[in-house]
Amino acid sequence: MSLRDLPEDERPREKLLRKGAAALADSELIAIFLRIGVRGKSAVELARVLLDRFGSLGGIVGAELEEFTEIDGLGEAKYVQLQAAVELARRALDQEMRVADNLSSPDAVRRYLRLLLEQRRVEVFVGLFLDAQNRLIAARELFSGTLTQTSVYPREVVKSALSHNAASVIFAHNHPSGIAEPSPADESLTQALKQALALVDVRVLDHFIVGQGGMLSFAERGLL
Repeated sequence: MSLRDLPEDERPREKLLRKGAAALADSELIAIFLRIGVRGKSAVELARVLLDRFGSLGGIVGAELEEFTEIDGLGEAKYVQLQAAVELARRALDQEMRVADNLSSPDAVRRYLRLLLEQRRVEVFVGLFLDAQNRLIAARELFSGTLTQTSVYPREVVKSALSHNAASVIFAHNHPSGIAEPSPADESLTQALKQALALVDVRVLDHFIVGQGGMLSFAERGLL
């Protein structure tokens, strides 16, 4: 069953054209991407199967090829298209951050970090290195670990900041199996990094924790 077989007022494409993409439910957006369903299921119903199987959009994006193609009607081509679409969005945000003052446009930083980290299955620590105008120089995955922890070495972070000639840095890491709340270790690490980088005149502007469906800013929480 294709989207054209649905009643006109239930067709996601027509709804998008009338109301804009933001008005669509997750299942409707996925249905547009899928285009057609399978025997006995419309594209919207197949999209709901995907959401039920992986739990969220982030779960779908982060699925391995073998998991994705276990679902009837989804093959390697669809998996490749999905990963390409996500990478296009990430690169568009990357380019936006390279020309914008990222203190004046924090939403772009948040969107970028969610695309980068929300679907990761192990804990990853990244640094966004900024110039004196708060424009992005480089985004680097500095350390990665297990489902629940990763080891971060301030000396290596300082070396990376100096190699990029950064004036400031924004840190972020994900909590794959939990909510976006800082642990005592997260707070201690952030202070250690802030002190180490201050010695080489690099400011720590923020540290974000990306959880399942949420994000926390150390700066907004008053933890910097």
